[in-house]
Parts: sequence; structure tokens; C-alpha cells
Amino acid sequence: MATILKKIDTVLLGTTLALVIFGILMLANISASFSLEKFGTTYYYLNHQLRSILIGLTLGFLAFKINLDRLKKWIPLLLLINLVLMLMVFLPGIGVSAGGATRWLNLGFTSLQPSELLKLTFILYLATWLSAKIEKNNFKKTSKDFSQTFIAFLMVMEIIGLFLFFQPDITTFGIILLVAVVMYFLVGSPIWQIFLIILGGTASLFALVKFAPYSHVRNRILVLFDPKIDPMGIGYQIKQALIAVGSGGIFGLGLGMSGQKFGFLPASMTDSMFAVLAEETGFLGCSILIVLFLIFLWRGFKIGKRSPDNFRKLAALGITSWILIQTLINISSMTGLLPLAGIPLPFFSYGGSAIITELIGVGILLNISKYKI
Repeated sequence: MATILKKIDTVLLGTTLALVIFGILMLANISASFSLEKFGTTYYYLNHQLRSILIGLTLGFLAFKINLDRLKKWIPLLLLINLVLMLMVFLPGIGVSAGGATRWLNLGFTSLQPSELLKLTFILYLATWLSAKIEKNNFKKTSKDFSQTFIAFLMVMEIIGLFLFFQPDITTFGIILLVAVVMYFLVGSPIWQIFLIILGGTASLFALVKFAPYSHVRNRILVLFDPKIDPMGIGYQIKQALIAVGSGGIFGLGLGMSGQKFGFLPASMTDSMFAVLAEETGFLGCSILIVLFLIFLWRGFKIGKRSPDNFRKLAALGITSWILIQTLINISSMTGLLPLAGIPLPFFSYGGSAIITELIGVGILLNISKYKI
């Protein structure tokens, strides 16, 4: 039986707020000069992010209050709506293209990136589907049931992959695939199926490098192994990011003292924010950031472990894995361990759709934290 707790997970709540506040301070510092140059005020980007955070906190609070058992019935519809929005980015006059990608919807007063929402809606859909399989005792019954579920899982991932491939948003698909594999493994899937998924993913990566029509995706992977291939083109960002990270030392140059953010480091407000953080706050600031994310991981997995049912458990572990994997990919790409990914650092980077979705995810985690077995 599930018991309702009087207190939510205040450690998770406090950690999330600390990350958001830390991110606001960094964004205010980085964005001021860009905002002044483009809009004549130092606060344009900061104000936009604060509005997004306010929306995210409001929707996160609603997600915290909602009855998750009732929400389960609507999750397939939410995923379907999300996929329709993914298709709408290709409509003339509505879809917005930038940097060789078509990922945004122009809503007039703001823009929306449906692929960010897809991370959360797909996690909830997978939690609903896999928990239903377990509850009906079909999932662990026979090898035939395993095979049928495995084939269905691959078909769903293929559909999601096609939607993201043509935008293109390969990194988002990679995150979704990794989270899906974690969730699929947690329900007791046979190891050989996990091995096949990893093998297929690796083969797809090599095929992407060799045959992908999107040369920038292929070049980003090649530059990882040899930055000298295109030092002033696709290799420029990682070169400048490594300069920024290396310049920080132990204690950093001081807040506001980054030189790389002034036109040298591309995407300093978004994908490259960790590099600026490393330059200004050094090893100490990076360590604090990583500790905060580790605390988030600890609390998220603890919430999942004590959840009263399979849906809540899978949803909690899926959301926590998503934040962790995206954090690892972002930081690794800024330190030369992975190819440039083009994804934001959770709770930090400038981007309304991303932080709104992340705060909704935290609201669901806090909702689940009210219960235990």
C-alpha cells in the first residue's frame, strides 16, 4: 500500500533551486554584453529566461499537484500531440530554422522547441507502457513475451528517431535512446536485448559518420579525434572551450572576468556555458556544480527506489537519468571527451523550452516523492 508523506523531498527541491539560481547568476553575467549590443539593454536575455523560469515553476507546481494515476490515461495523447508539434516545425511560416536545423515553432510572442518536450513526454509514455506490461504479468512470462516487447520497443524508438533525424537533432535522439535503454533494463529485460540495442546504436553511429547527409554531424565526430582537421571551422568551438576550461585553474579568473565569452567562444550562453563557468570559477566552481548534480541524482534514484508502483518508479528513474545523461554529455563535450553535442546544460543554459520542461520534470519527481511503499 502506498503511504502519502506529509513532507516532500526538500533536498531535491533545494538542490534544484540552487542549480536554477546558480544558472541565473551565470546567465546575467554572460548575457549582458550580447543583450546590450543587440537590444540596447543588458537585461533582455535575462528577463526572457526569468519569464521562462516563472512559467516552468508554475507548470512544475501543477505537475507536483496533479493526480498521477489520472495523468497516466492522458500520456499517450500528450505524446501524440508532441509528435504533431514535431511535424509542424517543417511548415512554412510556423517552423523556424537556425544553424542548419529546423527545430522550433514560432508562436508569435515566443518560440517553442518540441524536441525538448519530447524528452519528458516519451519518458512518461515509456513508464506507462512498461509498467502496464509488468502489471499484466506478460512481460516476464515467456521468451515470446520478451521478444514481442523488444520488437515493439525497437519500433517505437525507430519512429522517434525518424522525427528527430530530419530536423536534425541527433543528440536529442541519443539522450532519449540512452534513457529508454536504462528504463528498459530496469524492468528486467534480458541482457542480450540490451546488448543488441547497444550494438545497433554503435553501428548507427558509424553509419552516421560515413553516410550521413548532415556533414556537420560527421565532422563533429571526426574533430573529436583530431581537432586540427578544421581548427577555424567545426573545430573552433571545442578549441575555444578547452582554452576557457584550462584558463580557470583552481579558483577561476573571477565572476565576470571571462575573456572567451566576448565573441571568442560560440554559444557561450547556451551549449558552452559550462566552459565559461570553468573559466570564471575554476575547478572549485565546477566541483560545486557537479556535486549539486550528484545530489540530484542521489535523491532522484532514492525517490524511484521507494516509489509504491512501477509507473512512478520508472518515471522517477527515467527523469533522473535524463537530467544526469544530458549533464554528462554537455560537460563531456566541453572538455573534449565527447563530440560537440549542441544541447543545454540542465537548469543552466539559456533556452525557454529546455528549462520549462526540466522544471516540469522536477515537479513530477517531487509529486512522486510524496509516496513510499
